Amino acid sequence: MKAVFQDPATADLLLSALENFPSFVVIDHDGRVVYINENYTKILGITRQEAIGSPVEDVIPNTRLRIVVQSGREEIGEVMRFFDHGAGKEITLVCNRIPILKNGKVIGCIGNTTIKDIDIVSTLYDAIKAIKLENLQYRAKLNTLQRGFNLDDDIVGCSEALLAVKRNIIDYADTGLNMLITGETGVGKELVAQAIHRLSRRSMRNYVKINCAAIPSSLLESELFGYVAGAFTGAVRGGKLGKFELAHNGTLLLDEIGEMDPDLQAKLLRVLQEGEFEPVGSVRARKIDVRILCSTNRDLDALAAQGRFRKDLYYRINAVEIKIPPLRERPEDIEPLCRYIIQRINRKNDGHLFEVDKKLARRFATYGWPGNIRELEHVLERGAVMNRDGVLKEADFEFLWSRMDRDEADSSTIKNDGVQDGVKQRLREAEKQAIIKALEETGGNRTKAAKLLGMDRSWLYCKLHRYNLI
Repeated sequence: MKAVFQDPATADLLLSALENFPSFVVIDHDGRVVYINENYTKILGITRQEAIGSPVEDVIPNTRLRIVVQSGREEIGEVMRFFDHGAGKEITLVCNRIPILKNGKVIGCIGNTTIKDIDIVSTLYDAIKAIKLENLQYRAKLNTLQRGFNLDDDIVGCSEALLAVKRNIIDYADTGLNMLITGETGVGKELVAQAIHRLSRRSMRNYVKINCAAIPSSLLESELFGYVAGAFTGAVRGGKLGKFELAHNGTLLLDEIGEMDPDLQAKLLRVLQEGEFEPVGSVRARKIDVRILCSTNRDLDALAAQGRFRKDLYYRINAVEIKIPPLRERPEDIEPLCRYIIQRINRKNDGHLFEVDKKLARRFATYGWPGNIRELEHVLERGAVMNRDGVLKEADFEFLWSRMDRDEADSSTIKNDGVQDGVKQRLREAEKQAIIKALEETGGNRTKAAKLLGMDRSWLYCKLHRYNLI
């Protein structure tokens, strides 16, 4: 190797290469500078003569080069901030610190920058994000092609009310209009949203869902819009993509939109109006093309009239409203739904169920199903556990009939006591107020309210209907 450096042309080439690094410095085992290139001295505002032979800490503020000499462990891609004396501004450099080894021992350390301007890092980061998004979109395309889609296969039922819902889906899916999907809990609002996406021209792009009621308001903004590196304590290194960016050129479902905080409603309105947003901690707006679908079990029109939901946002998301009727209003859908759900149970559990007894289907039709299709599914799953011969019958659902008997008895008691005296009326009013208070204390979360009241969630739904609280 020494012979190589005896060639002046080779030595000059090597030194010229080192001088072309944005910054390059070499220290010895004692931490003194033995070489520094001209670019680095301009940044640091010193001369090469002042730097050579000086302790590296006196030359480079807050350097870790001596630590690397002591540890023998390289540090790659570390970020450092400097005041660039040549440019007269603060800059951020991406640095590497590499120990120099000879016969297995550390004899010094190299420090250099591979990227001289952090804006280049931002550009690379944006490019990587674009590649990730494209990958997600290709996966969505593959899933769509592999699965196919048939509206009647996914939204099951033959009632006139449900057929009207299907016609609305077909009519408006490909228009690109923002749509509001309303209905009680468990009626299948997300299935309708998925159908709209799959029948639209965005079907090959991402479909992204976020439940606005399941995420605390303090975190929902960062979930929707993402955040940049260092936006807040605990932020993921390098930042995080929000749901809007993940859904770019695709569809975003804002589930339980009625639970969104008013301050965040204003930011969502801006996205809908201007087609851009700012990630948390960023000052740079990003353009976005997303089709917005919203769903809720609340009366947004009434909330807007009460000042609890922005009217301008309500009109924006409600270009088209699809109302899904509850199951009690379409009992003719119960039997085909049972067949569909049984098929899913069989696939899930490698089961042996074949059908629902006609007598059982008729009795199902007399029940109010406060939990709608979701409750029907849970009831069938529980009944399937009790079944042994492949045909679901009334005997498999004693747990449901006892619930129905309690409901009827309670209704009868309320009526009789109301006639006899005013004591029961006061008890009913007390129960109603207890339910209202429980809902207030849990922020409208019915599952938590049911636990607080010590009752089954489906029983709470019966009470809510009884007292006109829905």
